[in-house]
Amino acid sequence: MSEVTRILAGSDDDGLLLDRLLPVVYAELRRLASTLLEKERGQKTLQPTALVHEAYLRLIGEEPLNFETRAHFFGAAAQSMRRILVDLARKRARLKNGGGREQYTLHEEDAIVPSCSDDFLLFNEALEDLGEEDEMKAKLVQLRYFSGLSVEEAGKALGLSRATAHRHWVYSRAWLYDRMHSSS
Repeated sequence: MSEVTRILAGSDDDGLLLDRLLPVVYAELRRLASTLLEKERGQKTLQPTALVHEAYLRLIGEEPLNFETRAHFFGAAAQSMRRILVDLARKRARLKNGGGREQYTLHEEDAIVPSCSDDFLLFNEALEDLGEEDEMKAKLVQLRYFSGLSVEEAGKALGLSRATAHRHWVYSRAWLYDRMHSSS
């Protein structure tokens, strides 16, 4: 049993569960946030530390901690980070904020700043569509993409055999690729 699972399984009689959990998971959450932010091209406004803090606050603020295992906790943390990044991408894409329009600097009229949030929003929409078609495959993608788990780890967290997890992963990647490229 991992240290995270032991902490999550322990009682919170003293109210210090969160104080014991954060130091243990912080480095891994920060690594996960860095990976996610690297995948979102053009994302320069949010730092990994800020993403970790916001996701952690959302996790502990929703309801009492109800995580059974390490994988369950990190899956929820990844989902929380995904929501934050989607919200940020939507905010950047809004017409009010210049979304969809080319932006020019006042000093250099030839410099164009492209909108990079479009790819992330397109991926998010495709992932939501996959979730409507097959929730298990969408969860597998979320654990792989947002939690950084291997196919085997994600499959194990979802109770899938290794072979089934690999089949779902291959199918999901092809399905998402097709969906994202057919809608552009």
